[in-house]
Amino acid sequence: MKPTSIALLMSAVLVFSQSSAVGPDNPAPRASAAPHNGQHDFDWEIGTWDTHLKRLREPLSGKTEWVEYAGTSVVKAIMGGRANLVELDVRGSSGRIAGVSLRLYQPASGQWTLHFANLANGMLTDPMQGSFKDGQGSFYGKDTVNGRAVLVRFLIVPMGAGQWRFEQAYSADGGQRWETNWIAIDSRRKA
Repeated sequence: MKPTSIALLMSAVLVFSQSSAVGPDNPAPRASAAPHNGQHDFDWEIGTWDTHLKRLREPLSGKTEWVEYAGTSVVKAIMGGRANLVELDVRGSSGRIAGVSLRLYQPASGQWTLHFANLANGMLTDPMQGSFKDGQGSFYGKDTVNGRAVLVRFLIVPMGAGQWRFEQAYSADGGQRWETNWIAIDSRRKA
């Protein structure tokens, strides 16, 4: 190689290395944040809970009559903690609600999908998707209420030692207003 070719090559390498050097005018590139590893977000819930539930009798009707139930929720970890199963069984003056919820962890996104089946009709709802942030779970999805497409929001909120609030709300206007229609307070059953 000729000396002038070597000098040009060295100059190009020097210019390139200076332009890519980290400094005040050229900050270091940020590594993309890995998704939150939420695989253990529901570990606190494994076990048996006393459940006190109230639900709006006729959601999105403008009526405000609530019906109440009491019973249990039993939560079991499955598939090495990447999923869990919730068995809900409550009774009240309006009858019984028995259902099962399958929650699946999605490692690529760090989120969970929640699937609920009411044993009265044997139907599985469309999944809700979300995650926990600062100790509170927020999950969103879509459903149909009396032939009307709605958005669904499901919140899981700590209330204190051994007590959690599960709250579902519908929005018929694209998320501008939410009507809460299901509130369950779970208290850990004493051994």
